[in-house]
Amino acid sequence: MSNLIYKKTSTWQEGRAKSITFIVTKDCQLACKYCYLVGKNAGERMTWETARQAIDYILDREEEFREESVVWDFIGGEPFLEIDLIDRICDYLKVEMFRRGHHWFDSYRFSFSTNGINYREEKVQRFIRKNLTHLSIGITIDGTRRKHDLNRIYRSGRGSYDDVARNIPLWLEQFPNGATKVTVSSADIPYIRESVLHLYSLGIREVNINCVFEDVWQEGDDARFEEQLTALADEIIDRGLYRTHSCSFFNEHIGRPLDPEGENRNWCGAGRMLAIDAAGNFYPCTRFAQYSLRNKRARTVGNLREGLDRNRLRPFLALDRCTQSPRECMECEVASGCAWCQGENYDAAETDTIYRRSTAICRMHKARVRANNYYWNRLYRKLEQEKTKEETA
Repeated sequence: MSNLIYKKTSTWQEGRAKSITFIVTKDCQLACKYCYLVGKNAGERMTWETARQAIDYILDREEEFREESVVWDFIGGEPFLEIDLIDRICDYLKVEMFRRGHHWFDSYRFSFSTNGINYREEKVQRFIRKNLTHLSIGITIDGTRRKHDLNRIYRSGRGSYDDVARNIPLWLEQFPNGATKVTVSSADIPYIRESVLHLYSLGIREVNINCVFEDVWQEGDDARFEEQLTALADEIIDRGLYRTHSCSFFNEHIGRPLDPEGENRNWCGAGRMLAIDAAGNFYPCTRFAQYSLRNKRARTVGNLREGLDRNRLRPFLALDRCTQSPRECMECEVASGCAWCQGENYDAAETDTIYRRSTAICRMHKARVRANNYYWNRLYRKLEQEKTKEETA
């Protein structure tokens, strides 16, 4: 019965790939209202020399980076603003991994999350054609014009929907299984249902959607959120979209009490990934760079001059659910699937600890679980009824 349900594509080499991120620029064409990047600017751009030194540092230490595969991730701001640098970096990576006989040479991906505005530029398209078989590109589009333009705006205040949507057909032609990322904040809750359905109508089959982790939620948001997800569930089931499409809000494996044996992992990969900025600083995740932090100082784990500092990295490698969650989270009846961002935990904590979990999305997670239970109960009842009809026909 469950084979009738669309299964989302797994992340490439999930759990076996090292994620290494180049913060190539802190500039962006947009000024999204919910963006966690509070320090965007046009001045901090990575140079070729810094990029080359970072690549050499990593590839020179193959014994320290033993993961089976690697994802070379490029982030901004908007990474495609630095396409010339990125093209040079990727060419150098391919040559050096081959020249050294590095174990990553035949097991790598170049990964991008882009706002999609300059996707059609010839330099960007030339880069895509050259690296297509090793590329993962996601375009961020929030849904309908109404929802998208509520938050994803230019500095002038003009919405960016039209400039992004016109590039979706080309993107899907090149990446037929491309998934988009949708962000939900308090103001745009009323548009969730129509937005997911709109993205499906554009040809996007996999919609990854999440609530912002910051403490922005208002009284009653959880009820409105549940109402939207329940209405979306009805649409997906009634129209049979579950066979061909997915929405990450609906997941069979969330909303249970924790399994103390198998669910004590840290939610995110902070400390197991590596990010490098324009100054050559190393971070356990981009969310620990200064331009991502509202209240705290940046937290580095080394730099190109002194190398990776294992002592500064060790606290991140020791993170798990128990060491940072309050008791109410550990004993919660619907705890499984409740996410957090390690950088937001750090930024929101009263002290400089990374071992204090932010619970700003608690009510939103519980609302999601209620809607998720509704979705799966209704879907499996429908599938059971269809099965019974087939058997008695």
